[in-house]
Amino acid sequence: MIEITLVLKNKGGEPLYLQLYQYFKQEIQDGKIEPGVMLPSKRKLALHLGISQNTVETAYQQLLAEGYVESMPRKGIFVKEIQNDLVLTFKKVPKLTQEIHKEASEPYLIDFSHGRIALEHFPFTSWRRLTIQSLYEDQSTFFLNGDRQGEFSLREEIAKYLYHSRGVRCSPEQIIIGAGTQYLIGLLTMIIGREAVFSMEDPGYHRTREAFKDQGVTLIPISLDEDGISMKHLYESNAQITYVTPSHQFPIGMVMPITRRMELLKWAEERDGYIIEDDYDGEFRYKGKPIPSLQGLDPNGKVIYLGTFSKSLIPSIRINYLVLPHVLLNKYNDHFSLYKQTVSRLHQHTLWQFMKQGHWERHLNKMRTVYRKRQHTLISSIKQHLGNEVKIIGDDSGLHILVCVPKAIPEKELIEKAKEKLVKVYPTSVYYHHPESNKMPMVLLGFGGLSEDEIEEGTQLLKKAWNL
Repeated sequence: MIEITLVLKNKGGEPLYLQLYQYFKQEIQDGKIEPGVMLPSKRKLALHLGISQNTVETAYQQLLAEGYVESMPRKGIFVKEIQNDLVLTFKKVPKLTQEIHKEASEPYLIDFSHGRIALEHFPFTSWRRLTIQSLYEDQSTFFLNGDRQGEFSLREEIAKYLYHSRGVRCSPEQIIIGAGTQYLIGLLTMIIGREAVFSMEDPGYHRTREAFKDQGVTLIPISLDEDGISMKHLYESNAQITYVTPSHQFPIGMVMPITRRMELLKWAEERDGYIIEDDYDGEFRYKGKPIPSLQGLDPNGKVIYLGTFSKSLIPSIRINYLVLPHVLLNKYNDHFSLYKQTVSRLHQHTLWQFMKQGHWERHLNKMRTVYRKRQHTLISSIKQHLGNEVKIIGDDSGLHILVCVPKAIPEKELIEKAKEKLVKVYPTSVYYHHPESNKMPMVLLGFGGLSEDEIEEGTQLLKKAWNL
């Protein structure tokens, strides 16, 4: 038997099979165990090391799977020839990975990310209980493919919620659940047809813009005015489809008034086109009541409604949905029925129970209060510490605001100076079709994932960073 110098750590270390696997892997890579050498039998090695044969078997199976050894029937397990240049290249990777990781995890004290939410208020206990309950109800069913549009019970709950809270009128049959807005935008583009001319707000959500571009469609940027998307420029374009965020324009933040909504619906009817309404954070409005959806005002089936649970629940759940008008629903059923559902059935079933039992409504009401306080703290702190030196834009709703610095400090400099004080703020130029067209130096401040104390500290640090 070849000499084994491995000393296994039974307490506080990695699993025994992993220690054994890593030992053999390193010995083979270093050339200490040469190609063609037979490894000890499972029984002999288990006796030698004082471990079970199952542990040895698991380690050997991993080596087999990765191609370090090969099994010859009735002979044993033998070391394979490994190309040294590949091994050397492999050894250099961790250093590079560490450098990338270091760059990706800058030690910021305060991160004004608009993608973060108040995770400390998430009802973990209820969600965990419902997840376990969902598994026990029918374990085998949830391991199989479900309805391509999403679980019908969840779509029923979403339809009820949308009608009562956002004024959306739809049946569960019109709803398609999908993993993320970008996936649904891709699917929607195929349903509508890539030959159509698309348009979207400029500035607008950059990830949606890239999703459209990746589909290869013609995409026309439409500028904004004080009420949202410019009807003048929309009519001047030859677009048939337009993407808007009327309840809280991203990123500028204005709420589209009823007059502009009616003008937009009229445009869609005249052009025989469609409006894609992305209601990404319509639940959170701090002045007055939430504005009813554009879809709820539409009598002609010209609005496609997009919604998400990422802002109101947790981003990682990846449950988004769209509501198709009947004409597009027929196209979907006729031509895209082969596309399988992309969201875990277990998560769908858990969310259904969460909504059905009233946890969702209670959670939303709680989060509205939490985010209202945080937004108030941010605005008050900006006014106190930055005063008239900056202008706040888009403070009616949502989980972010924009801060304009009239001193004409370039956006990049604002971000770099904030970074020097370990505060992370975000650019707005990325949301423009042509980033250089953003003449006003603005940064985006999200507040959903910060405590009130962190918001206060971050604002004070920005005052020092920008010398205001």
